[in-house]
Order: sequence, then C-alpha cells, then structure tokens
Amino acid sequence: MAPEVRTNVNLKPYRQALALPGLRPLLLVSVLARIPFTATSLALTFYVLLELERGYGAAGLVGAAMTVGAALGAPLLGRLVDRYGLRPVLALTTVAEAVFWSTAAVLPYPVLVGAAFLGGLLNLPLFSVIRQSIAAMAPPDQRRPAYALDSMSVELSFMIGPALAVALATSFSPHLTLYAVGAGIVGSGITLFLLNPPTRGSDEPTGPVGPPSRRAWLTPRLFGVLAVSTACTLVLGGTDVSVVAALRDGGEVRWTGLVLTVWAVASLVGGFAYGALTRPVPPWVLLAGLSLTTIPIGLGGGTWWLLCLALVPAGLLCAPTIAATADTVSRLAPVGARGEAMGLHGSAITVGVALGAPLAGAVIDHTVAGWGFAVTGLIGLLVALAVLPTELRRRRIAADHAAAERAAPEQTAGDDRKQSPTVGGPNGELVGTEH
Repeated sequence: MAPEVRTNVNLKPYRQALALPGLRPLLLVSVLARIPFTATSLALTFYVLLELERGYGAAGLVGAAMTVGAALGAPLLGRLVDRYGLRPVLALTTVAEAVFWSTAAVLPYPVLVGAAFLGGLLNLPLFSVIRQSIAAMAPPDQRRPAYALDSMSVELSFMIGPALAVALATSFSPHLTLYAVGAGIVGSGITLFLLNPPTRGSDEPTGPVGPPSRRAWLTPRLFGVLAVSTACTLVLGGTDVSVVAALRDGGEVRWTGLVLTVWAVASLVGGFAYGALTRPVPPWVLLAGLSLTTIPIGLGGGTWWLLCLALVPAGLLCAPTIAATADTVSRLAPVGARGEAMGLHGSAITVGVALGAPLAGAVIDHTVAGWGFAVTGLIGLLVALAVLPTELRRRRIAADHAAAERAAPEQTAGDDRKQSPTVGGPNGELVGTEH
C-alpha cells in the first residue's frame, strides 16, 4: 500500500489577517470598486476611436492626460487625507468623477483632453486609500498577507474590467460605455464613503495631525522602493504590449485573452504564496527576479502555448512585487504622512504603466516583439541593481547597530565585575570598594 502523501499549505497568516476587524469587507469592496477603474482606459479609447472617429494617437493623448493628472494628484490627495480625514476627500473626488463622466461624452475633443487631465488630478484615490487602510488595520507582522490579498484583488479586477469594457463598447456603444464606467466609479466612491475605513490604527493618533517634515521620511530607501514600484509596472506594461505583438506576428491573435489570463492566474498563485511566507523578501529582489524571467519570454515567439509557459515564471512574481512595495512603504512612512506616501506609491505605479506600454511599442516598431520583453525586463533589472547599494548600506548600518547593542551589555557586565560587593559602612550606608 502506497504511503499517503500530505501537502500542507500554511494558511495561518491569511486566517489571522482576515480575522482583523474590517479587513474582509474592505477587500470585498476593493475587488468590486476597482473593476470600473480598470475599464477607464479602454472605455475612453473606444469612444475616441469609434464615436469621435479619431486615430490611436488622439486616443492615447486623452489617456496620457488622465494618467499625468492622476500621477500628480495622488500624493496631493493623500496629503489631504492625512490632514483632513478620508470622507472630505472622498466627497470631493466622487463629485469630480460624477462631473467628468457625465459630461465626457458631449465634450469636443480638445476640451475632453483638458477635462481628462482634471479628472485624473481629482481621481478617486481608491487604490492608495485601500492600501493606507490596510496599514491602519493590520499590525506590521500581519501586513504581508493583507497586502498579498490586496494585490490578488487587483489581479481579479483587471481580469474583469477591461473585458467588460470591450464587451459593452462592441455590443452596445462606446457612448454608453462611458456612462456605465462613470456610474461604476461614482458608486465605488459612495460605497467607500459609507464604509469609511480607518486610515490610522487604533493605537495611532487620531484627528488633525500636523504632517511631519518630508525630510524625515522621504529617505533614499523610500525613493528606492518607489523606483522599484515604477520599474515593476513598467515591466508589466511592456509585457502586456509585447504579448499582443508576439501573437499578432505569429498569426495567433485570437489566443490573446487566454495567454493574458494564464499570466494573471500565475500572478494570483504567486501572490498567494508570497502572503504565506514566514520571512519577507525585499522588493528589489522580487523586481530582479521578475525582470530576469521577463527578458527571455520573447524566445517563445508567437506560438500561444509557448508564450503561456514562458509567462508563468514572471507571472508568479507580479503580485508579490507590488505587495512587497506597498508593505515596505507602509512601514517607512510615519502615520502623519502615510496617505501622502501611499499616494506617491500609487503615482509610481501609474507612471510605470504609462511608460512601459509605449516604450515596448517603440522598441517593437523598430525590431521584433521579443525585444519588447527584453528591453523592459533589462530596465527593471538595472533599477534593481541601482537600488542594491542603498539596501546594502542600510543592512550594514543595521548590523553595526545590532553589534553595538550586543557589546553594550557585555561592557556593562565587565564594569560591574570590576566592583566588589557592597558592604555596610560604619553608619549602615552602602559602600563600594574596588579590588
């Protein structure tokens, strides 16, 4: 009789994280609320292409205007959350979203570009607020599985949102798609306003708190983590475009949905495994692994099943890298600046996505699809190597500090041994005499 083989998966970190008050409803809301956000780019693209009958460049300009606005607005809105609380910012941005999406379909194209920038500037800070709330709900030793769950929820949203936008735009109309996406975003803002998740922990100061000096927390290490965040999404954005180009060159575009789904599922699996780890993995290590496994993907050519296999190793590191950067930022930022820091993290991710796709596209236009993977992966690897000296310096300082702390008790004990036991003086006082 063959021996029974048992495979044990450590679910304890997830049980502990999901037992935290308020985390379950926050994660559920995050999955549903992010779906319309993941559909915005395609909704605007289809509208400009089909309704306004303009080219891809014009559609890309609208998307770029919104992206630039969002990248600039995220840290500003985060700072407002730090200073005035969550609900006033949610009210402001939800109203702004309602105005933009209810009027976008009737605006002339030049006005639409400007409105897209303003809409991005006052974009509902959903992603950064959820990550800020996780930092408030979860103690530091439980944030890794909580952020892993958050990264997996983002993957689920991206698996649904863009496909839903395509279905609405092609089955009904791009005009209607804009209204549907806008209604979903406004509904997300209202839901988050009613949920009102905490932005500070129960043991942290509440009420208006003066923001700490940026010099105190905008350290080289934090800039390094933000650079890793940008490089990560640059690699992901470049991979997305390169997959489409590779399948198009191979005449297998019809398999695009399946290939991207395999990539996303691998990311979900990787995120789940990362959250169950007992020891953290530095973000730059995960970025290096993601980049190294992305560079050779193009060797699979345009054969869909080879691309699926080649994407799995890189996919396993997508969600963990995003989760690790969010976790690290939450630890480096003081409570009075956590909103601004998470806003900077959101901006870094946005900038990376905005750079990755056109960069890979430009490379592919002058070479072949395989170079899109290689170039964006190489950039990610260079960023990881650039961050390495800062990490090594930090570890050396930490090691020296720990060694000094270990030496201090030994020195104190040695000083004590130099003194004889105290004896009673003539009047009963304690007197110490040296040997």
